[in-house]
Amino acid sequence: MLIPIIKSKDTTISETLSILPYRIYEDKTGMEVKEYEEGSWVMLKETSTVAELIEVLNKGAELALINGGSFGSLLEELKESKVPAGRIGLYVETLQEYEELRADGMTGEDVIGAVYVNNLAIAEVQSDRLKTLSAAFTKAKVCQGGQRKFVVRLNHELLTNNGTKAIDVLKAVAESEVEIGLEIQNIKIDEIEDYVEDAGKVRLSDAFIIASKLNTDRQDGLYTTVVEDDTGRCLGVGYSSKDSISEAIRTLEGVYYSRKRGLWYKGKTSGSTQKLRQISVDCDADLLRFVVEQRGSGFCHNDTWICFDWFTGDHRGMLGKLSRILEERRANAPEGSYTQRLFNDNALLHDKIMEEAAELCEATQGNDIAWEAADLIYFALVKCASQGVKLSQIEKNLFMKSKKLTRRPGNSKHKMDDTTRSSGAKEHKKAKIEVDSKAELRTWLGHVQLPEDPNVYKMRRFDSEQLTSLEVAELVNRPLIDVSAIKERVKPIIEAVQQRGDKAILELTEKFDGVKTETVVLKAPFDVPELSPSVKEAIDAAYTNIKTFHQAQMSNPMVVETLPGVVCSRFSRAIERVGLYVPGGSAILPSSALMLGVPAQVAGCNQIVIATPPNKQGKIADEVLYVASLVEASAIVMAGGAQAVAALAYGTETVPKVDKIFGPGNQYVTAAKMLVQSDNDAMVAIDMPAGPSEVLVIADSSSNAKFVASDLLSQAEHGTDSQSVLLTVGLSDQQIFEIEEQVQQQSLKLTRRDIVRHSISKSYILQFSSMDRAIEFSNRYAPEHLILQIEDPESVMDSVVNAGSVFMGHYSPESCGDYASGTNHTLPTYGYSKMYSGVNTHSFLKFITSQHLTKEGLANLSSSVITLAEVEGLDAHKNAVVVRLEDCHN
Repeated sequence: MLIPIIKSKDTTISETLSILPYRIYEDKTGMEVKEYEEGSWVMLKETSTVAELIEVLNKGAELALINGGSFGSLLEELKESKVPAGRIGLYVETLQEYEELRADGMTGEDVIGAVYVNNLAIAEVQSDRLKTLSAAFTKAKVCQGGQRKFVVRLNHELLTNNGTKAIDVLKAVAESEVEIGLEIQNIKIDEIEDYVEDAGKVRLSDAFIIASKLNTDRQDGLYTTVVEDDTGRCLGVGYSSKDSISEAIRTLEGVYYSRKRGLWYKGKTSGSTQKLRQISVDCDADLLRFVVEQRGSGFCHNDTWICFDWFTGDHRGMLGKLSRILEERRANAPEGSYTQRLFNDNALLHDKIMEEAAELCEATQGNDIAWEAADLIYFALVKCASQGVKLSQIEKNLFMKSKKLTRRPGNSKHKMDDTTRSSGAKEHKKAKIEVDSKAELRTWLGHVQLPEDPNVYKMRRFDSEQLTSLEVAELVNRPLIDVSAIKERVKPIIEAVQQRGDKAILELTEKFDGVKTETVVLKAPFDVPELSPSVKEAIDAAYTNIKTFHQAQMSNPMVVETLPGVVCSRFSRAIERVGLYVPGGSAILPSSALMLGVPAQVAGCNQIVIATPPNKQGKIADEVLYVASLVEASAIVMAGGAQAVAALAYGTETVPKVDKIFGPGNQYVTAAKMLVQSDNDAMVAIDMPAGPSEVLVIADSSSNAKFVASDLLSQAEHGTDSQSVLLTVGLSDQQIFEIEEQVQQQSLKLTRRDIVRHSISKSYILQFSSMDRAIEFSNRYAPEHLILQIEDPESVMDSVVNAGSVFMGHYSPESCGDYASGTNHTLPTYGYSKMYSGVNTHSFLKFITSQHLTKEGLANLSSSVITLAEVEGLDAHKNAVVVRLEDCHN
């Protein structure tokens, strides 16, 4: 590595020298410098305190060099300061001084990342002594800041000693595997004319190649060159020669070597030129790296920014892409467009930034935080683009901040109490509803207004062709739930059950369900009342179908011989104790007891505990009691909500503790499940996180308006927070109106129409012109239930990626899956079908693997195991094989 040495802080270094990664400043008064540029090493000859050192590093210096005389007195304080080793270096005048400090144990090699030798004698240029000291320091370990560096300065006297050519001295020193420091007076900037030898000076390109030990194994002698833009995005690969490197340094442009054209000045004919920002080599010095400011259409000959297809959907490097796109939009925004207004209307842009900042502060869930942060970053970059500020400038400022070792106190400029903070956020939300014509897109509960007429049941309607991609993406969002607030209300309930057991459950059941009971648990066998023949027959039919489907999911043990004598197997075992949460409250749900109890029974779980809230008479619903008997449940906990989840997770005097909790529930049940799952004291798993019930229906011209409306309403009646989504493909306005009319007429006949009125107002119809786009949206939405009321549902099934359960064709209502077809209705909601499956037989199983090795098998596998154990430095692992091999040989 070549490092220029600058004698004074007042020296203005040339733009050419700034392309090198590092430079050293000989600075006696580092305190006077306001800010150091990126890659600065600062030599502090008179440093007396660690505080002074930290102040220099806070100003952006990459590394501070402390003189040997001060170092010993600062050593202990440096170790305690926790300044990263890569930020501290030792400055000595001579090799002898370094050797003496090292012998006395005063070099602090556990806290320093560099050694700088200011004067090298001619006799030391190729000495074993220099090589030994350098190797001992650089190869001892890698410090926090990267590979250690041993730097020697080649002064003017050394470079001109006895008529020796400066370049020969440089080559000789480079063979000692050290980094080379050259004063700028000894560096000759490359010139267009042939190089003329100048006493004591080395051409910059030659010095760079020699000091970097740049090498190649290519027969043509070219150096492979990776090219990045100034945001770190890899543009592509080129090749360089010594001449092209010299020309790139001379012109500070992207100049490469083409095997067809010789010197290749990038963009000379197309206009897509490059400004050279940095040049460096990789760790093996066989790969050259150019960092450039790319201009024009981009690096690739296909007029794309990069050679790897700029718009492939790859989100990596998205900030660089977005910055580039915004610059183009600023230049080409249509007159009067929203984009042009953003760039030209400071007040509008200010409001958008403040609005998005407030929404980010309010967000509590991971996905919502990511979404709001992306919105805020987008508008912040619009602000930057409007003022000509580039992403590289932002990154440079972030880089400088990352170099600071001491931080600001962290207080906000304006003190805000909780009331002010809350009201401020509300004002921003209110402002959005008033000024944003697309505000109705938001599906937040607070943003949806019920129709004034209590007898109106109407979904919102949008045409995807008239919405931007960002606006379509907003429709994927579910009704917003403040999970953090819910968890705070649930925590005391869980703690109460942990501490006071059954007594707490009885009190909480009376408080939340309005029911006073004398007991918490019913034990099997249950006293099952006589059901009506029709209800009993329906439950029995559902039980048979569900059991048939879930029995088919059981798999045989898998046995594989991976090598002769090495037999691996996998077999299942039922989870011993399971808790099944069956909601009650606003509906009696024996179907949930079936959907959870049957696969648990099929899997062979030893203990099945059902938890369900009692009715107003303090009893368990007759239908649920009957199902509990069918599935051979061992106990029923007469409680619901978070208190029931806590009882299952921790156990009480009468409630058995379980190993895994299953079942849907409201926001409080879901929050409780997630809280106990994360508590090591509970040692309990859950089936999946869950949210409000939902359905997405895709309908084409073959669909029946009555059928479509009935499917939308079958989910809307579950709760006020449920959501129904209809995607129409090629339907006319009249056909959509017929569906809306059916929603209105059927809603008026429902007993739970008050609930439907709320949920259907949060639901929407989204029109598409093609099936492909509708399926793409559905996959992004990832619904709990997907209903395909289309002519040929089989033709799109391969494209369905995310869904809890799919209902195919005009005669497959979601209700059949809810009750009796055989599939399970406990499904992931809220978009979780992107990563979770619905409950199935395997949900109640755990899989165990085994391996059986014979002597032959051990012999066949031993070399691989021993080698990998050695690589990982795990001697006992290796020994466990070796001792057996010895026994086999004996």
